[in-house]
Amino acid sequence: MSINPNVAVVASLLGETSRATMLTSLMDGRFHTASELAFMSAITPQTASFHLSKLVEGNLINVEKHGRHRYYQLANKEVAHLIETFLAISPPPEVRSLKQSNQVKLLQEARTCYDHLAGKLGVALTDSMLNANYLKKEDREFIVTPKGEQFFTDFGIDLTELKRKRRSFSHSCLDWSERHYHLGGALGNGLLTHFFELNWIVHVPSIRAVKVTDRGREGFKQIFNINM
Repeated sequence: MSINPNVAVVASLLGETSRATMLTSLMDGRFHTASELAFMSAITPQTASFHLSKLVEGNLINVEKHGRHRYYQLANKEVAHLIETFLAISPPPEVRSLKQSNQVKLLQEARTCYDHLAGKLGVALTDSMLNANYLKKEDREFIVTPKGEQFFTDFGIDLTELKRKRRSFSHSCLDWSERHYHLGGALGNGLLTHFFELNWIVHVPSIRAVKVTDRGREGFKQIFNINM
């Protein structure tokens, strides 16, 4: 008899296609209804409810009830990290339509990785901050330099407040589409939130991609020397 945690239970939950699709869809960090997740997974609402109950029982997602509706979200950042790791080692999807091809391209360009920015934009942003000496990489962490502290303060990021959060501050996260590291942790989340507040990026409906606005293209070029 094994004395180790039973990883087979989690593996079995991830091993079903519809459940895996719903978990990946929840990587946008937002709450979704069963109907929304059923649509994203191309299954009936009844089938979605069955799979969602399994995921709740397995502690991979949380559910909140508001009135007649139930809203689902990933349980925590550890689950998000697990899914992102699986995505990094998984084969690419088989593209069967123009719509699917366009969605894949949008995800590769820019998306949310639970609560921070990923895709080409996320990697380019991280590389830009490394090249500008705002960050330096040490093992699995990004360290904010003195020059970076001044930059983030001027840019409107409260580093002191972010460091108070009970979570990793600025870890490196392997990007599944770029096969390169992007910035995660509280700092990554702080930047993502700020980009939304500045209207540099907006959510793309139905998928976890984000789209850079005209204001964002100007801002990323001027502040980070990134052309979008």
